[in-house]
Amino acid sequence: MNSPLPASRRQRLDELLVARGLFPSRSRARDAIERGTVTADGVIARKPGQTVLADCLIAVDDPALGYVSRAALKLIAGLDHFGLDPAGSEALDVGASTGGFTQVLLERGAAHVTAIDVGHGQIHPDIAGDPRVTVIEGLNARDLSAADLADRIPDFIVSDVSFISLKLALPPALAIARSGARAIF
Repeated sequence: MNSPLPASRRQRLDELLVARGLFPSRSRARDAIERGTVTADGVIARKPGQTVLADCLIAVDDPALGYVSRAALKLIAGLDHFGLDPAGSEALDVGASTGGFTQVLLERGAAHVTAIDVGHGQIHPDIAGDPRVTVIEGLNARDLSAADLADRIPDFIVSDVSFISLKLALPPALAIARSGARAIF
């Protein structure tokens, strides 16, 4: 007769993903599981709290895995769809949050990104620590002025805001931008 495996050999899948270093947090692991990008012993996992054997085979096929946020995937799709290339640009990320858009801009060759957000302490340390990034926290996009950017006048603007309308967030950035600047939001 087979007996069930001891509970000590089983673990929540989201916790196991973090313990194995596959995700930086349970919330990122949970998100990946819910999007169907994680398999446990060859079966697509759907519930973050499901218990699995601690030594089960886990595979992750998540396009967001290498990014600080899933927002990066939105910008990648937009840049590719519209054929926009930020290489060499002086970019402005309005509503930077954790820095997913900033990360993509850097990956695609932006010379510099000024990342602004009304919040504090949200941008991922790896992004904030990049010498090509200037982070301005606590700045409401409605209040953006050329003085905030010093001599870094943007020729490429990206924005992904949720707590303010684009009608309010973008006019100051667009007014400061170089003539002919490109934008995606």
